[in-house]
Amino acid sequence: MTAVTVFDYGFGNVRSMVRALANLGLDVTLTSDYRTSLEADGLVVPGVGAFGACMTGLKAVGGDRVILDRLRAGRPVLGVCVGQQIMFDAGHEHGVETAGLGLIGGDVVRLDAPVVPHMGWDTVDAPEGSVLLRGVEDERFYFVHSYAAADVVPKAAIDYDGSSFELAPLPTVNDAHDGPAPEKVTWCTYGNSTFVAAYERGPLFATQFHPEKSARAGAKLLQNWVDVL
Repeated sequence: MTAVTVFDYGFGNVRSMVRALANLGLDVTLTSDYRTSLEADGLVVPGVGAFGACMTGLKAVGGDRVILDRLRAGRPVLGVCVGQQIMFDAGHEHGVETAGLGLIGGDVVRLDAPVVPHMGWDTVDAPEGSVLLRGVEDERFYFVHSYAAADVVPKAAIDYDGSSFELAPLPTVNDAHDGPAPEKVTWCTYGNSTFVAAYERGPLFATQFHPEKSARAGAKLLQNWVDVL
């Protein structure tokens, strides 16, 4: 049975995610244990709340090391909501800049829209060949957020705490090839903001929306991710 760990660091809608994954017939564990999280077939990193608080909580239990060590070894990780945001270089909230994991180039900023937060169902613009959005490209997904990444800055390699590595293509993905994995970015527009709704690069996957709250479309997206584990 495929084993998936939902990383428990105090920030995230973990129970809903655990239920959504269990409904797919997976062996799901909710934990912050390093070894369990490292060795699972897949790791989900949820996140709800402020960017800075999530980064502090993640580092306090060694979650940054778990994520980096998994990606370096080519083991899939899925970040959700703020769990996607912390994968970027930095977050800007209330005039404070907080360093993220730097796995994706770019910054997280406040949405420019008449009404914030962006809350409810919305469509997305998926790239050709998306693994996550396969079969649900035209579906709606559930969003709840006030901040998002407005751009993706290409990175040749990942640098974090003096460690540098490239994200290699997954052998289970049809278009896998030699060299660094290509970036595939899904976009969404809300108000005056066009922002990153989902991101894929080798073993790194992330969504700004909540697949665990997105009904059939969300279940299909999670199954698409599970299929590459």
